[in-house]
Amino acid sequence: MTLHQDDSTYKSGHIPVLLAEVVAALAPRDGGVYVDGTFGRGGYARAILSAADCTVLGIDRDPSAIAAGAEMAREFDGRLTMIEGAFGSMDALLGEAGIGQVDGVTLDLGVSSPQIDDPARGFSFRADGPLDMRMGNHGTTAADAVNTMDEGDLANVIFRLGEERLSRRVARAIVQARTEAPIERTSQLAEIVRRVVPKSKDGIDPATRTFQALRLHVNDELGELDRGLAAAERLLRPEGRLAVVSFHSLEDRQVKEFLRQRSGNAPAPSRHAPVGTDAPKAPTFRLISRKPVTPGQAELTHNPRARSARLRAAERTKAPAFEEAA
Repeated sequence: MTLHQDDSTYKSGHIPVLLAEVVAALAPRDGGVYVDGTFGRGGYARAILSAADCTVLGIDRDPSAIAAGAEMAREFDGRLTMIEGAFGSMDALLGEAGIGQVDGVTLDLGVSSPQIDDPARGFSFRADGPLDMRMGNHGTTAADAVNTMDEGDLANVIFRLGEERLSRRVARAIVQARTEAPIERTSQLAEIVRRVVPKSKDGIDPATRTFQALRLHVNDELGELDRGLAAAERLLRPEGRLAVVSFHSLEDRQVKEFLRQRSGNAPAPSRHAPVGTDAPKAPTFRLISRKPVTPGQAELTHNPRARSARLRAAERTKAPAFEEAA
């Protein structure tokens, strides 16, 4: 199927990245059941539903995404079902709906364009807004984190999740600033970071890495990814497909390592290491491609936000999930 840039997928203003490539990796078939674990505005779900006479379960923890999905569901005459929740719990969520196995799972990691573009969500420093960053409407906000975390813990989060080499300097500046007034706005935090982190030659705003770190921390995105990959492994039937799009090195590294382990492509242990007693587990996935798929120039021209996207895909084998085999 050819997906055009003027397709109705784009009506919401959100441009799904690597859309045709994700659909090709999933290879939807008539009668199949597919999970869009990060529904957003439904770009991937719409494309899957258009590619075959199948059904899609859309999962998202953002109530606004669920509302958008409810509207879309009316277009597809019962073939789209929306479920509010985190994709890390997809097997439990689908179990409650009476579904035990599926033919495909897709995940589009990170924050969606509608979330970034809404100042009230607090994900971006491009426009002032409340320092929130929650993908759902529950739990700790970014403002809670920067105003209450110990300086050392804050520095560790910014270093580990934002890969900010000046994390201690940033944490110190945040702690100093909050003694004078609570940090409650995106513009406040961005200015604090810009005062202590020099501008880079590549033109990326100095606050970018700190904002990324706080977003990942507030939403436990890397923990959610671990849980989601394992849940997909349990849900997918033999020959079912997994397609994951990531946007930065931490996510991509995690997906790559999961698939290496599950496909039997992990490096062999050192011959000097102690001999293990556990028998090697049968591979639960077959890699569709050893290298990630990246956007072409045409897509990058149309959608600059796609520049860091990486798609990794694999096909489920008949072997039991690792947790089941333990």
